[in-house]
Amino acid sequence: MAPMDEHTVGDVARLAGVSVRTLHHYDEIGLLPPSGRSEAGYRLYSLTDLERLRRILFYRALDFGLDEIAEILADPDAGADDHLRRQHRLLRERRARDQVLLTAIEQEMEARQMGIALTPEEQLEIFGTTRLAEHTEEARQRWGDTDAWKESQRRTATYTKDDWIRIKQEADASIATFAELVKRGEPATSEAAMDAAESYRQHLSRWFYDCGHDQHRALADMYISDPRYTTTYDDIAPGLAQYVHDAIHANADRAAER
Repeated sequence: MAPMDEHTVGDVARLAGVSVRTLHHYDEIGLLPPSGRSEAGYRLYSLTDLERLRRILFYRALDFGLDEIAEILADPDAGADDHLRRQHRLLRERRARDQVLLTAIEQEMEARQMGIALTPEEQLEIFGTTRLAEHTEEARQRWGDTDAWKESQRRTATYTKDDWIRIKQEADASIATFAELVKRGEPATSEAAMDAAESYRQHLSRWFYDCGHDQHRALADMYISDPRYTTTYDDIAPGLAQYVHDAIHANADRAAER
């Protein structure tokens, strides 16, 4: 029988949760040769061997190759404290990487739940932000009970990256048109401004929901009542939020007169 501080290969396999075949392989490549042998020639592992196995399994869990692990453990200047410090540092680095990955996955899951089939990287590439899910959730809280919201969710859930690129390009073109009209001094009640507002309304109807003129008026009111929207527009051109608001209302009035 093996002494209390010596363990058979079967014992070690059960203690470490690895296969006997794995321990045989570690012995064959010189990574974990047992310290002793029984009279019958069976492998016997000491407590020191078990500690070395613990380190091997730790580095394996961090995806180190067996050759790399052999080099690490062969360092004559690396004692137990050095290995603990190295393991602590590697775990902290892995936790940081895992947290970044976990956050990205959660953002994508949330975005897809909101009907945005884009990865965080694609959201950043197209819209310059990874917070679309946050903005969408805010919109859901505001309009979630409306038929327009449900229709928008149904449509956007099927959109590809190319679809979103086209949507963004059309929206940017609409804003650029309004900004150019402001620069030229066109009144918000001019035909050109009302046509720009109508084009924007049709953009919403084409991609999101059937946007009637009353709904369009409600959106326009938000552009000047919510400081975040006002700032976004006015950063492009001073007074642009009020201009777009007035042009949308003028276009709705024009439609009502026809």
